[in-house]
Amino acid sequence: MNFLEERIIKDGIIKPGNVLKVDSFLNHQMDIELMAEIGREFKRRFADKNITKVLTIEASGIGIACFAAKEFGVPMVFAKKSKSINIDGDMYVAEVESFTHKNKNQVIVSKRFLTPEDHVLIIDDFLANGCALQGLISITESAGATVEGLGIAIEKGFQIGGRVIRNLGYHLESLAIVDAMDAETGEITFR
Repeated sequence: MNFLEERIIKDGIIKPGNVLKVDSFLNHQMDIELMAEIGREFKRRFADKNITKVLTIEASGIGIACFAAKEFGVPMVFAKKSKSINIDGDMYVAEVESFTHKNKNQVIVSKRFLTPEDHVLIIDDFLANGCALQGLISITESAGATVEGLGIAIEKGFQIGGRVIRNLGYHLESLAIVDAMDAETGEITFR
């Protein structure tokens, strides 16, 4: 069992509807030492890649992506879920559906921050159905940039997202893959 699986067992809460709450350490309140360890692990797993940017989607992926970007010594860019008055110029846009929030958002990245010269590591906290990752892949490829890999903290292995992304031929690394969880017993089975 790895460090993230141990933490999920210790502090994760399983809710009905296949929801795994990790908000006490990963995506609401953040355990900074754990985040640093996650960043180091992504650096280890993608050490052979020439990463020039780390890309994520707001909001829950930002903390993890920052620590990964720090390890690679590169900028971190996050796709915004809404256009604000301080975003100007041309943008890359993709529509993504959130498993957690049960809604669709258009996410945007300014064309100033992704170029054809970039080699991108896409990072997110969860992988369920893969919609967010597919949106970030679409944005990266629209920029003419290269997707070097995808790093996920927690993958729900019983949902289709991981299979879809791997079948598309991308290098996907998930730090913890949950194959089953039971809200009644609190039991989690990792791959």
